[in-house]
Amino acid sequence: MTSLASTSTTDIPPIRPSALSAKLAMALLLAALGDFLLYGRRIGMSLVILAVAIACASLLANRAALDFRRAVTGGAIVALGLVPAIEELNTLSLLILVAALAIALLLATNPETTGLAERARALRNLVLFGPFRFFPDALQVCNMSAFTRGIALWLMPAVLSTVFVALFAAANPVIEQWVSLLNPKIIFEYVSVWRVLFWILMLALVWPFIHVRWRRKKVAAAETDVAEPLPPFVSPEFLGPSTILRSLILFNLLFAAQSILDAIYLWGHVALPENLTYASYAHRGAYPLIATALLAAAFVLVAMRPGGPAEKSKVIRPLVYLWVGQNVLLVASSILRLDLYVDIYMLTYWRIAAFIWMGLVALGLVLIVTRIALNRSNQWLIGANLIALTIVLYGCSLVNFDAFIADYNVTHSREASGNGVQIDIDYLLTLGPQALPAIDRAIALRPGASEGCLVSQRDRLVEQQRQDLAWRSWSFRSWRLQRRLDAQAETRSGSRLAG
Repeated sequence: MTSLASTSTTDIPPIRPSALSAKLAMALLLAALGDFLLYGRRIGMSLVILAVAIACASLLANRAALDFRRAVTGGAIVALGLVPAIEELNTLSLLILVAALAIALLLATNPETTGLAERARALRNLVLFGPFRFFPDALQVCNMSAFTRGIALWLMPAVLSTVFVALFAAANPVIEQWVSLLNPKIIFEYVSVWRVLFWILMLALVWPFIHVRWRRKKVAAAETDVAEPLPPFVSPEFLGPSTILRSLILFNLLFAAQSILDAIYLWGHVALPENLTYASYAHRGAYPLIATALLAAAFVLVAMRPGGPAEKSKVIRPLVYLWVGQNVLLVASSILRLDLYVDIYMLTYWRIAAFIWMGLVALGLVLIVTRIALNRSNQWLIGANLIALTIVLYGCSLVNFDAFIADYNVTHSREASGNGVQIDIDYLLTLGPQALPAIDRAIALRPGASEGCLVSQRDRLVEQQRQDLAWRSWSFRSWRLQRRLDAQAETRSGSRLAG
């Protein structure tokens, strides 16, 4: 095996549990402040106040590692990052604010990172991996006796199970009703699944700024045949075989409940409970279930790393296969839900993108099982997914989605088929000149729609199509469309002459 580079990195040792307890209390206070400022409210200056509180708490919690001059520079960067958010809070100003906080923290507490590449890696680890360190770090507060160790083994399965239940409740109104029955009415008025998830999210987001753990350089020995390392935000003790086994048992039971409900209501067409329609049941589940499948895939990748103790277990591997199989079934249910929704409310670009995305997710899950069964590396898995993505994107580049969407919506409209919704000609006009044949069919199906503004809008598309045939903007697709339009015009002209 090759040797590791002399500049390989490792995490610094964890701090004392007593100091960690103080930082945990500080993070809880910031989460409470976030609940007061943000939860269920319009966000503006409140986010600026929270950012200032996070910066001050980070300064206090990491004062031992601060360099005064670099801390002053970091404070100036935070101040500059606050200006756009004060002016107007939007996506761009939010990204600037987060970047300012991260860069200021890096400058103030990690003077060892001097090169641009090192700083980029440090910021990547802080933003992408830092939020996942909260629960492993919080476990250090506990005295790891047999009792507390047992609680720790169940903590991650319980937390992830809660997340899955919340996603299933968002996707399935039947499960949502069951969840609502589990909470006493008084408590339910103040504590909801979404509020608990909000607190978890707040704790995860503020924790990297409170408990700073940069990676230090060291000279490493030669590498031997060992398992692929865990991501930097995962503790080996936190994600050992016992924890993975408990997690898979819980997850398989939860996913089985969701699959059984889909088999009853979605595939079996059994009557839904009162106040629920098949359209709402189908629409609510498509996107949350895909999020569930992606989260499940991430867990499998981390837990079943090549060469790890969980991958070698004869008990865990079948449970992983069963769970991935249930996730594939979940994606199939999502595709069916979206198909049922499209049958009622027609096709759009976003819905086509959702179909393609769901197919890629299903393929990714199958490739994960293949990687585990063939004992391949995660690099092989990434390469296989990139090849699949490249093929799909190249194929999509050759598909005329404008014409496909327009033809589908007209063909499946109420005017043409007797089912579905009426033709949305306004939407067809937004698809551009490639929708002209379908627009002409729609006008023929709705003779009253051929008057006034619609004719002028169609003429503008015809003019746009004529401009697309100029040599600088010529395309084979536009040329084919023009031949089709010319043939339709000749047919209409011949019909009028015959009449």
